[in-house]
Amino acid sequence: MDNPRPLPSKMARVLYGLLAYTSLIIGLIAIVVPGLPTTEFILLAAWAATKSSPRLSAWLENHKLFGPMLHNWRNGKVITRRTKVSATVSMVICSLVMWFTLKQHWPVYAAIAGMVLVNLWIWSRPERVTAER
Repeated sequence: MDNPRPLPSKMARVLYGLLAYTSLIIGLIAIVVPGLPTTEFILLAAWAATKSSPRLSAWLENHKLFGPMLHNWRNGKVITRRTKVSATVSMVICSLVMWFTLKQHWPVYAAIAGMVLVNLWIWSRPERVTAER
């Protein structure tokens, strides 16, 4: 995203590559696991891929699902309304599942507090790319 040139250090490229692939795998898992954010892991994977793997970076950019998400993020840090609603619903479902399945409620309170903060941030993002860009 920020620097399309690979880093000079081979070790740095390997570490960024590990981060990119790990984030991509978690992002793919998050598609089906409620409460686990997909968008953030795909954005992290794309960022790390630009520093390590031009091939992975191009694949993400041209992907049917992830490409538009990355384009929107790069052009105004946009999160679509559909994604916001999906994230909110997912967090509410996850909160309810935790509330009814965990015996101790303090971890639930901590998780819900974290989800509320993330949700506030998500809803603070614009929903469309502005015409000026």
